[in-house]
Amino acid sequence: MKTRSGLPVNIGTAAERSGVSAKMVRHYESLGLLPAVGRTDSGYRQYTDADVHNLRFIKRSRDLGFSMAEIAELLSLWNNRRRASASVKRIAQKHADELAQRIEAMQAMQRTLAHLIHCCQGNDRPDCPILDDLAGY
Repeated sequence: MKTRSGLPVNIGTAAERSGVSAKMVRHYESLGLLPAVGRTDSGYRQYTDADVHNLRFIKRSRDLGFSMAEIAELLSLWNNRRRASASVKRIAQKHADELAQRIEAMQAMQRTLAHLIHCCQGNDRPDCPILDDLAGY
């Protein structure tokens, strides 16, 4: 269990080196994204370079919006040197397609809101096309 310093590190140091909070480190462990880590005689977790690298991988994957299930699959593929890159590409492509659908839906919402805002006089009168639209009139 060696790290850059040659010694295992505690959860705070692992969190700092990976850019993930200690709370999230424990959460990722509870989800099984990290293998069981070693512990000192007094029960403190000890992290290796590999653990810190896995945490960085998880953080980057989260930054790109992958789900925990997708991250688990990607981690498994990353740690499997006999993997097929087609499997990785399939996961990434599915995620990119889902992002594109969400972006389109949000752009449609933005267009609708822009139209409603344009139609609203924004004056002291009670008539408001925004509220009418929300009420289904």
